[in-house]
Amino acid sequence: MTQTENPKDHPTGNAEKDPDDWTTGDEPMTGAKASYLKTLSEEAHAEFDDSLTKADASKRIDELQQETGRGT
Repeated sequence: MTQTENPKDHPTGNAEKDPDDWTTGDEPMTGAKASYLKTLSEEAHAEFDDSLTKADASKRIDELQQETGRGT
């Protein structure tokens, strides 16, 4: 996409962004993300870490979705 194109013309063009590239990735995870991560952690019998950043929580959710079959 060139700079002259309107990103709204391609709303899914950057929908999948690597969490390491998020500008807010270092912020604490949101309540919704924490709730979902807690649920996945319980289902996978894995430890829940409530101190994860947004980016780290997203990565952990991806891992646990694979373990629990929720990511398919």
